[in-house]
Amino acid sequence: MTRELVSTAARYTARNAKTSAATQSRSDQARAWSFYRTPEVRSFANWIGNAMSRARLFAGRRGPGGEIIPAPNEHPAARIVTEIAGGLDGQAQLLREYGRHLAVAGEGWTVIQPREEGGTDWHVVSVMEISSKGASLEATIEGKPVKIPAVDHDAPFSDLDPIAIRVWDPSPEKRMQADSPVLGSLTELEELRLLGAAVRAITLSRLTGRGVLIVPKGTRFPTSPTQGDAEDDLLEVFMQVAETAIREPDSAAATVPIILEVPAEMVGSIQRLTFESNFDELAIKLREENIRRFATAADIPAEFLLGLGDVNHWGAWTLTEEAIQLGIEPRLAVVAHAYTEHWLRPLLESEGVTDADEWLIGADTAPLRVRANRSQTALEVFDRGAIGARALRRETGFDESDAPTADEARQRRTTPDTGTDDLPVDESTDMPDTLPAAASLLPAHDSVMAAADGLIWAALSAAGEKLKRTPACPRSERARAREIEPAQLHTLLTVDPAQVEQWRLLDGAWVRVPEIARRYGLDPECLTDALDDYCRELIAAGQSHTYELTAGVLHAPCLALAS
Repeated sequence: MTRELVSTAARYTARNAKTSAATQSRSDQARAWSFYRTPEVRSFANWIGNAMSRARLFAGRRGPGGEIIPAPNEHPAARIVTEIAGGLDGQAQLLREYGRHLAVAGEGWTVIQPREEGGTDWHVVSVMEISSKGASLEATIEGKPVKIPAVDHDAPFSDLDPIAIRVWDPSPEKRMQADSPVLGSLTELEELRLLGAAVRAITLSRLTGRGVLIVPKGTRFPTSPTQGDAEDDLLEVFMQVAETAIREPDSAAATVPIILEVPAEMVGSIQRLTFESNFDELAIKLREENIRRFATAADIPAEFLLGLGDVNHWGAWTLTEEAIQLGIEPRLAVVAHAYTEHWLRPLLESEGVTDADEWLIGADTAPLRVRANRSQTALEVFDRGAIGARALRRETGFDESDAPTADEARQRRTTPDTGTDDLPVDESTDMPDTLPAAASLLPAHDSVMAAADGLIWAALSAAGEKLKRTPACPRSERARAREIEPAQLHTLLTVDPAQVEQWRLLDGAWVRVPEIARRYGLDPECLTDALDDYCRELIAAGQSHTYELTAGVLHAPCLALAS
């Protein structure tokens, strides 16, 4: 990147950054950052940051359907975005930092420092590390102050002057001010801090301040062997034990009672008075409630902060999809928009790109969504010709740079497979006994076969329609699911055997079985059980139904089907 390009971007962004800093109130943001060290806020902010770090920035333009079409590799926009923060590794760290800043204070700053030998250094600093100094800004980077001049378009400007870009999530009340879940929960977090201090005080009081012990005057401890005839004062012993309990909470002094030997007539005179109140237990409950309130205020599913508990892996999948859509993608859009307006488009204009205002920076979140079952689904759908190679690479965690070259693709098409003759191959054409319901091919009456085949296909179709509304098929995938034959949908979605019953996938599927069974002189209950068991096993195994397998379903002793 040339000095002229850096200068152009700086002239475009530095003035806006100065204006923003002058109007932004910092007191609430300072309070927000003071809560970052609490486990709840830190966990939330780091979850956002770590998730954002897995996204990938790319240059593109809007297509007819609103999607962002990536720019060709040779386009200036693609080159400029590739150079942000020095490449993919630097961009991952940049996005991670912005995730934490936007989650806590709702605002962060990018400071770009041109190097004399060429290139730039990118830094993300918090709102607490940047301030107005007269007609310029001053950022603290690695413990050192860095002056960032604010210039007009006609003012002289050095190619080595740093550049500042403010990135913030605007408040709906005052756009120039930032907004974040932590800023919106300052009262609850302050209460949480006070309740935490109260719980700590209660814990200490149960070690040292469990009330008042009233003993008769003159009561003394028996001496220890090392003290000879001397005696310890009882109150002094109590103080020593209390100090030990505070200093070493895991010591016996914190739990074992003090043994006191006194004359029998004095036992009734020793009393203990306590000052415990109901607030002890109430403080703990209030703290739990405040943690739950903050988890609810955070714009990701509360389960990620409170614990997934009994949520199964399909529920966790759905929650992750929701978290990406509600908590990650909007923040990525904030960062991408800021860099589009204050970095990409000014540099494109300086290079004479006529349609500079049409190019933008997008954030690809596909790497966040890669799951073992989704990768397997992508492979299966690709084999059926329903998606292309680009989609397959995206869903399995690869990008276009991993695509085979033209020579590699041609070599794979022309090179025969070798080395497979030594592998054990089952050349039998018989249907294996391990298929669902041990569906071996046995002769059966054609009419019964046709009727059973129709019942099975109708049941699988109804189950497929229900599957579209279950956690097995998240909302983001339902548009694709509508393009698949309902009776085949279970082959692309993983369903546990228990979930067939849980989601009632086969409820109402066998209402006509008694009528058909009587028509052919079969046991209605046995036929229903055979069909139901077969379909349940098909769904759980992710296997397709074929007409040829129907004979095996009907091979049940109670049916006594004649060949």
